[in-house]
Amino acid sequence: MEYRIVLQRMEFHAFHGCYELERKVGNRFTVDVEITTELGDVAAEDSVEKAVNYLTVYEVVRRQMAVTQRTIERVAMNIIDAIHAGFPQVRHVKCTVSKLAPPLGGKLERVSVVLER
Repeated sequence: MEYRIVLQRMEFHAFHGCYELERKVGNRFTVDVEITTELGDVAAEDSVEKAVNYLTVYEVVRRQMAVTQRTIERVAMNIIDAIHAGFPQVRHVKCTVSKLAPPLGGKLERVSVVLER
């Protein structure tokens, strides 16, 4: 049996972007992560040790957001790779990285990328 862990609207100030100013000043970003994993004995044994610890997932995302990248596509891929590396029981990760108020010359709430693997 599988289950999902969903972390929504994690917000970070980070320095991702293709423009030099973005990499110097930074911007606000949100990250949503949906993880599909094997339930195994987690529920039956009430086993925190066998579960995908969402505090650890948050820390994985926070560390990846601190690594400056030119594209949010790369940021999302790094998050997915790090989650898979840290949790072998994870089967699938969907990651949405959004840049809030991107500097595109007009009013825009956010631009997002969604990657899955």
